[in-house]
Amino acid sequence: MSVSHPVFARLYARASVTMDRAGAAAHRHRLVAGLTGRVIEVGAGNGRMFPHYPPTVREVLAVEPEPRLRAAAHAAAADAPVPVTVVAGLAEALPAADAAADAVVLSLVLCSVPDQAVALREARRVLRPGGQLRFFEHVVAQTPGLRRAQRWVDATVWPLFCAGCHTGRDTVGAIGAAGFTVVELDRFRFPPTQVPMPASPHVLGAAIRH
Repeated sequence: MSVSHPVFARLYARASVTMDRAGAAAHRHRLVAGLTGRVIEVGAGNGRMFPHYPPTVREVLAVEPEPRLRAAAHAAAADAPVPVTVVAGLAEALPAADAAADAVVLSLVLCSVPDQAVALREARRVLRPGGQLRFFEHVVAQTPGLRRAQRWVDATVWPLFCAGCHTGRDTVGAIGAAGFTVVELDRFRFPPTQVPMPASPHVLGAAIRH
């Protein structure tokens, strides 16, 4: 299934390059380090994750609903160090069988899916028992002042300009509620500016399907 956001797709394609240069590439590399077997990447965007997959990954099924970003991901897959198949699909209805993956990768996706709980149930469904969920997301702030700023931007302009993105979601809590055990978690600000912005609080971690 496709979901067209042409303006956002053009903006994201440019912004993702800038983000990687500002340090996101290093976070992407950490996100997938040590993975093995078959991986499903949800919301693959324009394929900026592909160069970072280690050779221990046998194959990647990259799911992306936005047609322009998916076309860019197809092009990026040709140069990936591991076999990557790019397909249309939604986080809430992944085109994969039950227990088909050794790992599911989510990178800056859970901020914008319409229903986090449904998307995470799908991620759990396609993971084998004991499989890993790897996540890199911007999340709800831990300080009251920044949480207030997040609530304000989420209720006004942010979702309009960022294709339904929300800055203040409790993504770590949602992962636990969906039947995962978080085993690694790093909280940090990105970009690492002196003044935090509503989308600055990030997490990077791993969870196990139980």
